[in-house]
Amino acid sequence: MINDPGLEPGDALLLVDVQKDFCPGGALAVGEGDRIVPLINQWINRFSEHGLPVLASRDWHPEHHLSFDEEGGPWPRHCIQDTPGAGFHQDLQLPGTATVITKGVRFDQTGLEVHLQRKGLRRLFIAGLALDVCVLATAVDARKHGFLVVLLADATRAVDADNGRKALARMREAGVSI
Repeated sequence: MINDPGLEPGDALLLVDVQKDFCPGGALAVGEGDRIVPLINQWINRFSEHGLPVLASRDWHPEHHLSFDEEGGPWPRHCIQDTPGAGFHQDLQLPGTATVITKGVRFDQTGLEVHLQRKGLRRLFIAGLALDVCVLATAVDARKHGFLVVLLADATRAVDADNGRKALARMREAGVSI
């Protein structure tokens, strides 16, 4: 259940990679990754009720992305552009006003930091997949850039439970509220 965190202007909900390939049955599935979707939908509704922005990142890789194991990277093929696996989870209720941030196309910035600053956003509520990979990187990077960050821990899952605990510790050290 959602407790009212005292949402205010300058807050945004940032959903990280809630895509089919990261959910059960996907190419790089996170255990129980789909179970966070109903809770995320509640958060989406809460932010929408307050007129606050919802942003959603997505991996959107070309066929032969350098991060794939076949190209010498650490990951199996996943979230290939314009494939069903790259789509958001079918039950995710993104509003039409949501900003979609496409990443994994290149190895430079997504432009997210600049977008957030231009919109006057100061505090990010982060949820999504996977806690110990992209959620961790997103939360820690946001703190480095001066944003206040609240991790919605119930609305994320880790690839590996031990790495998930380590990720939470790293986020706390970085000043993320959990």
